[in-house]
Amino acid sequence: MSFESDKRFNDFKHFPRGLRRSGEFTVAEADSLEKFGTVMLALYQGNLAPRDETETAFIAQVKSGEAGSNPHAKVWFKYLKVIGPKRVHRLCTVAGGANEDTGAGSFEGGSTGGGSDESID
Repeated sequence: MSFESDKRFNDFKHFPRGLRRSGEFTVAEADSLEKFGTVMLALYQGNLAPRDETETAFIAQVKSGEAGSNPHAKVWFKYLKVIGPKRVHRLCTVAGGANEDTGAGSFEGGSTGGGSDESID
């Protein structure tokens, strides 16, 4: 049987409460990762040689970046996506952007606050 391991897979660094309780995986995906994740990680890192055609196909799919219909590759790609770097989307502009030349984005020298340029102590 492929992906056999005596050790259950746990990633307490990324999932301190466990894979099941993380909310990122379905019950079936968490079961698959816990059962086969140790071998998947070893194959992914190159620490273990594939023992059959299923494991060889898994390595080929991981290297190509496409999971296809292999459920092991699909759950492994999802795991890698979840532990990967998070993308942050900001809805605000960055200071010193395109409005720097016109002064439109600056609060300095504005005449809407009363008329004196003295600082408030």
